[in-house]
Amino acid sequence: MPSYAFFHNQFVPLSEARIGVMTQALHYGTGVFEGIRGNWNSEQKQTYLFRLEEHYDRLLNGCRLLKISLPYTTSELCQLTIELVARCKFQEDIYVRPLAYKSTESLGVRLHGLDDDFLAFVIPWGPYLDVDKAKVGVSSWRRPDDNVIPPQVKLTGLYVNNALAKTEAIENGYDEAIMLTPDGHVSEGTGENIFLVTGGRLVTPASYNNILMGITRDTVIKLAQNELGIEVIERQVDRSELYTAEECFFTGTAAHITPVAEIDHRKIGNGEIGKITGSLQEIYSRVIRGKHPKYLDWGTPAYKK
Repeated sequence: MPSYAFFHNQFVPLSEARIGVMTQALHYGTGVFEGIRGNWNSEQKQTYLFRLEEHYDRLLNGCRLLKISLPYTTSELCQLTIELVARCKFQEDIYVRPLAYKSTESLGVRLHGLDDDFLAFVIPWGPYLDVDKAKVGVSSWRRPDDNVIPPQVKLTGLYVNNALAKTEAIENGYDEAIMLTPDGHVSEGTGENIFLVTGGRLVTPASYNNILMGITRDTVIKLAQNELGIEVIERQVDRSELYTAEECFFTGTAAHITPVAEIDHRKIGNGEIGKITGSLQEIYSRVIRGKHPKYLDWGTPAYKK
């Protein structure tokens, strides 16, 4: 089934959405993107867009950082996305990629004096980490500090850092990488936040550990506290704690909740999916597909009944 894009202020077939080779964002990474999941509910014949407003609030924060001025509010971006997804009519899990970027076709490193534009497209996309449980390695590549490239928004240029770590991990026989902060503490995966289960509590790196403040991360914190009654601690995490954790898992819009079975050739727990991880996976799966009555406001239906 062909897909569509919102491009140059109109809906067009995805195959027709093209930018010029001199586009400034292509050369200097001057763009801000988001990843938004649409989760298919086969019983209801409905796609639910997960925490749509929060994703666009974060995109607009990134735009302020890069001096990108868009003529859309969060509400208008949400409505554009709903219409775009409805046009595509996919009956499977999808991924929406919005991008705000410097669109002037000229060279030169700067943020000022350039035109800005916005696009979004939809593709079918299954599991990002296509494994039941991941084997992970700590990367030699470290996360940049906030005053190098701010990690709290999804800046396109920043993701060269993630790409270096991801390819290193794959070439070393792992499924994913864990990156450390400049001072050697645990930060995050290449496209995911990370949680440990230690002493029956959830532990995750804090905002000052050069992490993206993930929306799935926030979801898991709330579900752990509200549904399982588990304490969640946000703090600095030492590398050695990875190896002694009872359980470990990644969270992310693309990755959902992905258990980690092994880090640097050391089993986590018994190397299987832990009890708390499994419980969170089950609850989260119902929430994102509009099957949990307490969290229906987190899912935006894309298809009119």
